[in-house]
This record gives sequence, structure tokens and C-alpha cells, in this order.
Amino acid sequence: MKQKFIRKAIEIARKGMENNDGGPFGCVIVKNGAIIAEGNNRVTSKNDPTAHAEIVAIRKACKTLSSFQLTGCEIYTSCEPCPMCLGAIYWARPSRIYYAATREDAAEAGFDDEFIYKEIDIPPGERKIPMKQIERSSAKSLFTEWIKKENKTAY
Repeated sequence: MKQKFIRKAIEIARKGMENNDGGPFGCVIVKNGAIIAEGNNRVTSKNDPTAHAEIVAIRKACKTLSSFQLTGCEIYTSCEPCPMCLGAIYWARPSRIYYAATREDAAEAGFDDEFIYKEIDIPPGERKIPMKQIERSSAKSLFTEWIKKENKTAY
């Protein structure tokens, strides 16, 4: 069964690549043995750097489930998720991730995310795109308000 879903993700990746949607990446999300969402990389066709296959599929699955979490779902992706997708996957909280190609395989084809993995460990002000903190106290007060908020949806 797992092979069926990973092969579907690979097939979606191939079709997206052939249609010039973006890179050779595909993803399916499965719940209770059925595909509830799928996505292929659409970065170049949508002019959206966040339109990776996993993100596209997560958005569709959450809409299908009317939930911001993918509890009880499995993600099958044609390649090991990049740092952005991995972050989104963790926020969505599926039960498991299956992937086919590795990030090293992707790097050999020109999709090298290793520098992003390395940037995470560098102090914000020293990164390739430097980050500078401003207005902390103003923004931090929002967290105080959030803590006190009674009718919030926790996540």
C-alpha cells in the first residue's frame, strides 16, 4: 500500500515537471487508506516560492478536512522535504512522512537546500540575509494578550 502512494507522488511529480509547473516534486496526503489531497511543485507556474508540492497538498488536505491539522494522516512525497516544507509538515502534525529521493539526490539536480539547513544554526544577524530585531516590546505584548484571551483556538 505504501508503495502505491509513493509511486503516485512520483507520478504527480513527473506530470508537473512535464507540464512546466515547476520542479520534479509531488506529494499525496492519505487518511484512512485514501488519498485526500495531492500536489505538485508549482513555484514557477504560480510565481510563488512557497508553492512546493508538500505545501500545495497540505493546503488542499486542510481544506478538505476543515482543519488546520492533519491528525491521522500520512504524507507521501517524491523527495525528502526541504526546510520550509518540513516546518509546515511539523505544524500540520501528520502521523508519518514517507519520502523517495533524498535531499542529496535533489542537490545533484540543482535543488540544493543545504545552505538553508546551515543558516538555521547561524545567529540571525550573521545570516546571508541578515535579520535585525526591532519593536520587540510592542510585539511581545501580543503574546500577553494571547495568554489572557479566553475564546482562542489553541494550536
